[in-house]
Amino acid sequence: MSEEKTAAFRELCKLTGQAVSRYRMIGEGDRILVGLSGGKDSFMLLHALHALRRKAPVRFDLIAATFDPGFPEFNVAGIADYCRRQGWEHRVVKLDIAGILAEKRYEGTPCVLCSRLRRGKLYGLAAAEGCGKLALGQHFDDIAASFLMSLFRGQGLSTMGPNVAAKAKEGIRIIRPFVLAPESLIVRCREERELPQAGKCRYEAELADGDRAYFRGLVDELAERIPNLRSQMLRSLGNIQPGYLLDPAYLKPGDPD
Repeated sequence: MSEEKTAAFRELCKLTGQAVSRYRMIGEGDRILVGLSGGKDSFMLLHALHALRRKAPVRFDLIAATFDPGFPEFNVAGIADYCRRQGWEHRVVKLDIAGILAEKRYEGTPCVLCSRLRRGKLYGLAAAEGCGKLALGQHFDDIAASFLMSLFRGQGLSTMGPNVAAKAKEGIRIIRPFVLAPESLIVRCREERELPQAGKCRYEAELADGDRAYFRGLVDELAERIPNLRSQMLRSLGNIQPGYLLDPAYLKPGDPD
């Protein structure tokens, strides 16, 4: 199937290109490591970036990277085979998550530790491959949920930035080219392709009960009541008015009410 023939994919590429341009995500000669978890978002991110690369005014390289947690049910071979058939460079980073959890007798939510280890391994691979940027597949629904999490948990008015420095690895920036794309559009694109099944995480129950799943559901619930909720939130997140918030750092004596 020709990627350019589907209206959904053309729209996804359009939003990806707009995000890359607006937030200056990609420059001439960039080498970009793309996190490929095996889910719909990361697969479609690779498809969109490869389509963008063919038309972009700058040259850049892409390397897909999959974190293998060592679970027998994780289909790393299927993911690798799909990348091979697409002609994508692909690397696999392995780590025995279950063994590490048992060794440390970890009693907290395993997702927190796994996420930290996964990100650390990807940073290390990016550095080894000479990649200055790590592209992740979070879309606008993730951005909206993250903002609500931060707001309601007292962590400040913050969300997943579209182009930010990696806190734990100097010299690497995290970019999120799907920052303007709603999940529904990615689902439509995914339905047009036969992507391999990555397999479910054995700790899926913990994910389903977590904050992120709750706030993702809250966004859907609010969208039933508020027309164009996602586009309205996108507009608000791009129109910060710090003087009308409660941070005294932005208070300017003498400003009119």
